[in-house]
Amino acid sequence: MSAPFSFTLPAELSAKEPPERRGIARDQVRLMLIDRASYQSHHSRFDHLSKFLCPGDLLVFNTSRTLPAVLEGCDPLGACMEVRLAHHRPDDSWLALLLCQEGDLFACGLRSGMEVNFGSELTAIVEERDRNIPRLWKLRFSKTGTELTDLLYRLGRPIRYEYVSAPWELDYYQTVYAREPGSAEMPSAGRAFTWKLLFDLKRWGIETAYMTLHTGLSSYLDDELDAQHPASEEEYRISETAANQINQTHQRGGRVIAVGTTVVRALESVADQTGKVRAGHGYTRLHITANHTLRAVEGLLTGLHEPEASHLDLLTAFLPAEKIHLAYREALQEGYLWHEFGDLNLIL
Repeated sequence: MSAPFSFTLPAELSAKEPPERRGIARDQVRLMLIDRASYQSHHSRFDHLSKFLCPGDLLVFNTSRTLPAVLEGCDPLGACMEVRLAHHRPDDSWLALLLCQEGDLFACGLRSGMEVNFGSELTAIVEERDRNIPRLWKLRFSKTGTELTDLLYRLGRPIRYEYVSAPWELDYYQTVYAREPGSAEMPSAGRAFTWKLLFDLKRWGIETAYMTLHTGLSSYLDDELDAQHPASEEEYRISETAANQINQTHQRGGRVIAVGTTVVRALESVADQTGKVRAGHGYTRLHITANHTLRAVEGLLTGLHEPEASHLDLLTAFLPAEKIHLAYREALQEGYLWHEFGDLNLIL
């Protein structure tokens, strides 16, 4: 990671609880706008979003629903572990991070063929390490489809990082428009939207489109591996309706604004050289950096990303790295809050 992204994030600027538990509404978090033309920053509040949008703009949302992706399981010899689901694979297996409850965090005596029992008639067989991200193991559960999803909601809990002050309920990790269960962690850029704000934007001539990308883990709990920014393979689904809305917006000169880096990855994965987006279902490993020419999106609504996070690489496709650094320094001085329950950044 280049030097402009090596900044210090004070602990007090990590959002430790949802805004609703800080005494404000979802849509009353702060909003920093960075103008792509002038590089100027403006500070506002998220429920004033319409001030920065124009009739004919299209907001594209990720409807993936957050899973309670942490399970507790034990092998037949009684060695217990925490299982953090990462990705659902095309062959109906899952990639997961397996963490021992005792001893070496990653050793656990893990081996291909071992069985993990989660209770309530759910087990999984550990098959093999992932070739691309060796910290992940391939698991095959004894249940699939809706049966497995129901058991996950019964047995699991949301992934929680150390900066979060309490084990908040799963509802706090959902956007209001989430539909399809599948994300290991919340696609958090859209968390601040309320139905009222969505309806108000519609009245102001702002269009909306919906697609799905199931997000994986933001950390593998390994500093060296995390610093390498391995490109995880994430499942997406873009409907004909959404593709048509995006293409028609461009045809009439409107702006397509991605709500979250997940939306950018999905749309840029399916856009051709002219920027036309095609519908489809697939998996993407696209890693967007300053070398990537954006074809499908003109703007991005996103959270504030921690030092050296891979998401900062993606922002350099929208703005020069030094301009991001200056804006982030301003956000630090202004006391913005970071992470999934924090404040937001609109790049437009």
